[in-house]
Amino acid sequence: QVQVVESGGGLVQAGGSLTLSCTGSRSIFRLNYGGWYRQAPGKQRELVALITSGTTDYADSVKGRFTISRDSAKNTVYLQMNNLKPEDTAVYYCVLGIATPSYWGQGTQVTVSS
Repeated sequence: QVQVVESGGGLVQAGGSLTLSCTGSRSIFRLNYGGWYRQAPGKQRELVALITSGTTDYADSVKGRFTISRDSAKNTVYLQMNNLKPEDTAVYYCVLGIATPSYWGQGTQVTVSS
């Protein structure tokens, strides 16, 4: 079992930046899947960004603003969020896995004020 802990959420003004971190309790060297999802009140959880061996992908709504990356030595996946908009407000969840989403974190709140 892998424990996943997110951090870095908070309150920011529109146009600002935040970096979310997601750390797994054991080496993510073999955990090739890393993803960030988000869920806003009254909406379904949606994929924001994912990183697998050598590839990244993003939701259209965040392309050009968000960047996902990983540091295997630190067992950590990051989500750099720039030019944040009020519609980015949500609980952000990290998920890790060998090839598919398997181990979820508890979520971290991101609130963007206008």
